[in-house]
Amino acid sequence: MASTSTPLTLPVLPLDDEVVLPGMVVPLDLNDADVRAAVEAAQAAARSEPGKPKVLLVPRIDGTYASTGVLGTVEQVGRLADGDPGALIRGRGRVKIGAGTTGPGAALWVEGTTVEQTVPEPLPGHVADLVKEYKALATAWLRKRGAWQVVDRVQAIDDVSALADNSGYSPFLTTEQKVELLETADPIARLKLATQQLRDHLAEQDVAETIAKDVQEGVDKQQREFLLRRQLEAVRKELREINGEQDGEESDDYRARVEAADLPEKVREAALKEVDKLERSSDQSPEGSWIRTWLDTVLELPWNERTEDAYDIQGAKSVLDAEHAGLEDVKARITEYLAVRKRRSDRGLGVIGGRRGGAVLALVGPPGVGKTSLGESVAHAMGRKFVRVALGGVRDEAEIRGHRRTYVGALPGRIVRAIKEAGSMNPVVLLDEIDKVGSDFRGDPAAALLEVLDPAQNHTFRDHYLEVELDLSDVVFLATANVLEAIPEALLDRMELVRLDGYTEDEKVVIARDHLLPRQLERAGIDKDEVTLEESALRKLAGEYTREAGVRTLERSIARLLRKVAAQHELGERELPFTIGADDLRALIGRPHHVPESAQDPAERRTAVPGVATGLAVTGAGGDVLYVEASLADPETGAAGLTLTGQLGDVMKESAQIALSFLRSHGAELELPVGDLKDRGVHIHFPAGAVPKDGPSAGVTMTTALASLLSGRLVRTDVAMTGEVSLTGRVLPIGGVKQKLLAAHRAGVTTVIIPKRNEADLDDVPAEVLDKLDVHAVTDVRQVLELALSPAVNGAAPEVPVAA
Repeated sequence: MASTSTPLTLPVLPLDDEVVLPGMVVPLDLNDADVRAAVEAAQAAARSEPGKPKVLLVPRIDGTYASTGVLGTVEQVGRLADGDPGALIRGRGRVKIGAGTTGPGAALWVEGTTVEQTVPEPLPGHVADLVKEYKALATAWLRKRGAWQVVDRVQAIDDVSALADNSGYSPFLTTEQKVELLETADPIARLKLATQQLRDHLAEQDVAETIAKDVQEGVDKQQREFLLRRQLEAVRKELREINGEQDGEESDDYRARVEAADLPEKVREAALKEVDKLERSSDQSPEGSWIRTWLDTVLELPWNERTEDAYDIQGAKSVLDAEHAGLEDVKARITEYLAVRKRRSDRGLGVIGGRRGGAVLALVGPPGVGKTSLGESVAHAMGRKFVRVALGGVRDEAEIRGHRRTYVGALPGRIVRAIKEAGSMNPVVLLDEIDKVGSDFRGDPAAALLEVLDPAQNHTFRDHYLEVELDLSDVVFLATANVLEAIPEALLDRMELVRLDGYTEDEKVVIARDHLLPRQLERAGIDKDEVTLEESALRKLAGEYTREAGVRTLERSIARLLRKVAAQHELGERELPFTIGADDLRALIGRPHHVPESAQDPAERRTAVPGVATGLAVTGAGGDVLYVEASLADPETGAAGLTLTGQLGDVMKESAQIALSFLRSHGAELELPVGDLKDRGVHIHFPAGAVPKDGPSAGVTMTTALASLLSGRLVRTDVAMTGEVSLTGRVLPIGGVKQKLLAAHRAGVTTVIIPKRNEADLDDVPAEVLDKLDVHAVTDVRQVLELALSPAVNGAAPEVPVAA
């Protein structure tokens, strides 16, 4: 590649933010002082030299001149298209700018040197490929712009330098890119640079065209969908007109529905904000369906709907008595609540401090006593709607407070759904099996219930889904539970506790006669005139065929009796009507399952041998009798010490240690052979070994069993006892007295020993039970032994049983 240079002295024609490359022809406005001065100076110099006037076209970027310019010849001076004076200048070649000099006219004159490099002929292979690539790229770009006439001109250029400089016409090149082309003297390097710039531009153009195409397709799709939806609305309108429906029935007009609904002010504001979001969202947005679901939920809630309470106190009491026998405590509490509500209403005190007069009651008792059915009776007595919420097994906190709306498939909590189902803001809500609520990684539902069941907070209950305040202060909450200890203490503190300790035998007979029997007769398809169940049969069913605090098993027994009679009648084995007496039960449903100890043969009773005592306990199913057996090991084969069996808890094990220690220290005083306790192993067993047992109230029973074992005196069959014993022999108070006395009554026990400090609890025991029991309140275990142990037979020495 050869290069030549020629020195020149030329007037400077500055181009502000413009670049002219060799081969380009450009018109310039002579109104510009710098342009006019340069052209006039060139014309003056041309008068003394042959040829056209010459100027030096130099880019001026931000006031700074480039180091390389272009030699230009003034082809023509005249008028531009807009009528202003102008000059047509053609770029000839590159000039390396040197030092400034003087010359005619007002223009700036500089010295320069031409920069010319030639490419050898024929073109090397890689240069020829570069020329082909540039022409192909330029042709593709020109065809996209529709400049077909320019394509042939580009294809006709064979000079490498001219071909590279031809890119100066490209409008997509920046000033900096054109300056870079101008200052690149090597034609091959310049062509490579021009090719790269053109390649990059075509790539950007392809991306832009792809994006524009996608956008256009999306717009076309939206326009098409919009058009189809408008057509669908028009079709629906025509169908409504054909079917005679009013055109104003627009279920989707949420704004009109919200404005027409009777909503609290804050709820209305929140709903209108959601309507605004819905109107701004597109039909394809999933948020639109979430907002519609939320608005439907809010609009379906009975924000200002309330039922009027039935303030007929006598009538409400009659309803409760008619639907449930017994349960006087809870009936009295509901009657008190209605009486207070009536007085508040009469004095205009319906709302105080934003709170209404709701109630939160906890009904705790064994299964089958009517806790769940009582809720419906309460609602019936008050004239309110009733909703049952089953909480057994609930482990997710969101079940109570609802899900956040950010989750797919979010729903309000069970409390809000209960209000929605009731259609009233003051229903009776039964929270069934609240003691069966669990907790795991999803939260603690019992903790979420703290706000719901707190009368001081639930007037502003906020569900996570609704996110607006819901007033629950007028709701009557009835929570049911079997085990009081399973309810968290903080939750129990917010509820008023009402215990349902079970029914007496007389109450069971009344319930069976008035409620269970009519229901089972209907289910068995038997008229009440066809089968009669005598009261003696009901009493025997309650006393000997079932032993429970509630009446579920009793109802199943009645249903079994009626099914048997119905089957015998259909088989032709029995004629109706038929009266079932107590003597008919064995033939129909088999032998009794629970025969009282007092009814058994004396030799077959559990207490027929020394070392067995009858205690009383409280279980999840109510009260029950608990037998304690004690024995001494053979001194030659048995190891000394205390052995306890029957799945006992730590507290009960400690009670056994205390009973043994008391007898060892006071045995001589009680005339017991305590020496046997030192040399022989003591074994205490609680039958029903598969049932876990714990608690301190078996202390006196274990002491009595051991005393009976050592003395050889039998424990009276008709005596049952309960109480905690201390090391000094004091009998300390325990809980569950009412349930234990009911269990003793069911088991046929006639004498019960309780701690003296529990004597006040006898007020809760039904009078008919107390009349049949001889209750002794004691303070010392010595009194227990005097009452419970049978007298020694003819002063004979005791025979201590030896464990096999």
